[in-house]
Amino acid sequence: MRKVKSNAILRGLRAVSDFEYEFQMALMNRKLNREIETLYFMTGMHWIYISSGIVKEVVASGGCITGLVPEPVERSLVERLGATKGNLS
Repeated sequence: MRKVKSNAILRGLRAVSDFEYEFQMALMNRKLNREIETLYFMTGMHWIYISSGIVKEVVASGGCITGLVPEPVERSLVERLGATKGNLS
């Protein structure tokens, strides 16, 4: 937070189960720095089943994530996880 000169963290929630973990993180962040605020956004129903772990697993398996993440994110994941766009179907 200091590095980017910010005092707010934006986090997305898909399900009630996400809230427990996020709440613990927010409390720890607040303990470390009283000025940090955490803001939560609920995802739309269209995205409720998607998580970063699932997206990474799909890319690592050679699957297509087009339309699930922005193009720059897709390119980065494909480069980092070793798949090639030609292998994505």
